[in-house]
Amino acid sequence: MKILVINTGSSSIKYQLLDMKTEQVLCKGLVERIGIPGSQLKHTRGKDKYTIEKPTPHHDDGLKLILDTITDPEKGVFDNLSEIKAVGHRVVHGAEKFSGSVLVESDVIHALEENAYLAPLHNPPNIVGLRAAMRLLPGIPNVAVFDTAFHSTMPAKAYLYAIPMEYYRKYKIRRYGFHGTSHRYVSQVAAQMLGKDYNTMKIITCHLGNGASITAVSGGKSVDTSMGFTPLEGLVMGTRSGDIDPSIIVFLQEKEGKTAEEVYGILNKKSGMLGLSDGFSSDMRDIEAKVEEKEPICRLAMDIYQYRIAKYIGAYTAAMNGVDAIVFTAGVGENAPNLRMELCREYLGYLGVTIDPEKNNRRGEDIIITTPDSRTPVLVIGTNEELVIARDTRDIVEKGLKSL
Repeated sequence: MKILVINTGSSSIKYQLLDMKTEQVLCKGLVERIGIPGSQLKHTRGKDKYTIEKPTPHHDDGLKLILDTITDPEKGVFDNLSEIKAVGHRVVHGAEKFSGSVLVESDVIHALEENAYLAPLHNPPNIVGLRAAMRLLPGIPNVAVFDTAFHSTMPAKAYLYAIPMEYYRKYKIRRYGFHGTSHRYVSQVAAQMLGKDYNTMKIITCHLGNGASITAVSGGKSVDTSMGFTPLEGLVMGTRSGDIDPSIIVFLQEKEGKTAEEVYGILNKKSGMLGLSDGFSSDMRDIEAKVEEKEPICRLAMDIYQYRIAKYIGAYTAAMNGVDAIVFTAGVGENAPNLRMELCREYLGYLGVTIDPEKNNRRGEDIIITTPDSRTPVLVIGTNEELVIARDTRDIVEKGLKSL
């Protein structure tokens, strides 16, 4: 079964085409600048890379360009769209309505539209992608896979905020969590690598990218996670502040004469590592390079970044009454050996963590980076959210076919 996985943003469509017999990626790419001058598709098939510049005014045009490229005699992988048996969609927010992946029908889209206010930057484009796929690939099943679904197992003590309950009842204000497909994937792989039963383990997964979150996974279920009502809560991130005293928002409004929307923009786009480095960069590679040069402001930013991660690891160890493994994943988590070494050395000694420097410096492989005598194993695992989406899509479609 060949499955197309798409992730639709406000001005982009990221895609992968997978053959689920082997779980091989046949091709992948990204349409950028949809509705903006300079639209282009970057397409990769094996070692071949192509860039196609073409005006792309709407998402339908972007998806059509993808489909035309997939079936192109020179750049594509087959000549007939009938080879695609299903489309899997990344959808950011499932609210309380969806606790797992679902086959998309009109009632699903209606429910997503009703809850779009919970993710106004993400869900509307996701819905546009769903509708585009249904128009351009009629009769092909579409499956929605939600970032929030893995966290639907959190207990009320973890997801409720200490604000009047009427706001939860009226607006569903609560912790939802994100990066769920990533946390699910790497926690399952960790159990396999350690040769242990996933359903009995306590695992802390650290998804560290430009956006970052940590999840406590106990018995194969998310029991707490650092992102909350929105992806702004939790860790220090590339441009997001993470946890702050809420009164800072009101304070800045009064002192700076800014609107709530302007302060929200500052916390989302001008804070985090960008803000802490005094506007230098949000990219951890740039920050690390300056740390090597002993730049004080970047050293401080790195210390704060690591400290926040360490606090969440400690909190989740307490929440689960222990931890059997810690996992680092995503762009920073997978590619910052110095950060991992410093973090584990400075803060995780109480867990008996001892890092093997040689293993920690390897790149591009799933690996246990602790020594054999380390009481708590630490792993680096490459995340693969597209594969999770494709697997869920295959399972739901095959289950539907069997029930006919």
